[in-house]
Amino acid sequence: MTEKTKKIVYEKQAEILKALAHPVRVAILYFLKDGEQCVCDIAKYVGSERSNVSKHLSVLVSCGVLDFHKEGLNVIYRLKARCIMDFFECITTCLKQQANENIKLLKAM
Repeated sequence: MTEKTKKIVYEKQAEILKALAHPVRVAILYFLKDGEQCVCDIAKYVGSERSNVSKHLSVLVSCGVLDFHKEGLNVIYRLKARCIMDFFECITTCLKQQANENIKLLKAM
């Protein structure tokens, strides 16, 4: 891979990370990991207005993490890149490690 190509890949990866960097979007992804859902159910789950949730969904679709289709008047969303949940498992592992290190530090005080 050329340096120019690497730079483009890094920029695209950073765009996805920016799209994921919002608690509502993370909650949406966790909700969709078990299957596709309509906007109304997603909005209920995250406790936000449909219009606000639609904006978050648009960001996640734009970065390629989600996909959608229409069923009558409903818009149904699903995870397009299911492997993204592996990334969140990795983050959870990091959080647990940090917590354990903090516990050790507190015990040493």
